[in-house]
Amino acid sequence: MSKLIAKEYKCFTVLSKEEIEDFKEEAFRKFGNGKRVYQQASAYILMLNTGLRTGEMLGVLNSDIDLEKKILKVQRAVKTIDKRTGTKADGGQKITIGKPKSATSNRTVPLNSTAIEMIRDLQNEMYFGENSPLVCDTNGDYTKPVNFRKRFYRILNAAGIEIKGLHSLRHTFATNLVNGIKQPDGSIYSLTPRQVADILGHSTSEITERYYVKKDTARLVGITDGFEM
Repeated sequence: MSKLIAKEYKCFTVLSKEEIEDFKEEAFRKFGNGKRVYQQASAYILMLNTGLRTGEMLGVLNSDIDLEKKILKVQRAVKTIDKRTGTKADGGQKITIGKPKSATSNRTVPLNSTAIEMIRDLQNEMYFGENSPLVCDTNGDYTKPVNFRKRFYRILNAAGIEIKGLHSLRHTFATNLVNGIKQPDGSIYSLTPRQVADILGHSTSEITERYYVKKDTARLVGITDGFEM
């Protein structure tokens, strides 16, 4: 398990509906005294509903969020780097706060009702002011990415879900938006790859389609009804 924790998984994986439900059930599990087993579990569900990268999620300040307008601004990212003195590594790591991954990563992300619910839950759990991180440690400082990942893996393991990287939450979000939701009339409501690319902060829709979307043709069953010729 230690090797799994030591690195983030970059392979293309998505969570099934069943896995999402199992994950949520475990993530919000409580002890007999009513206290939650896992701190800030809502952050993972927020990532699942916004497509934020791990560093972006940990870099969000409360002041970046406008619940009235239902938006969240991505303006910074938390990163882990090796401790060094000049060109020599000292051993160990430290976190730094920098710019998002690319110019297009600096963006405004829409918030659905679940995302808003998770933000409120996080703020109710720990809040150190508007200029503090939404997902903070017990001192109100930025959460270390390694600790955030360890907690995610613990939830997956306890829920009986095959270990996946945190990036799987982003893949799942993108996949669901592009594949869409089947409507009662048999049509499918979905977003275009370009729209999803803008939400994810990709420079092109090709990146989104090639690396972030797992096509689900099962959702197309019945979609041609009414087009008989």
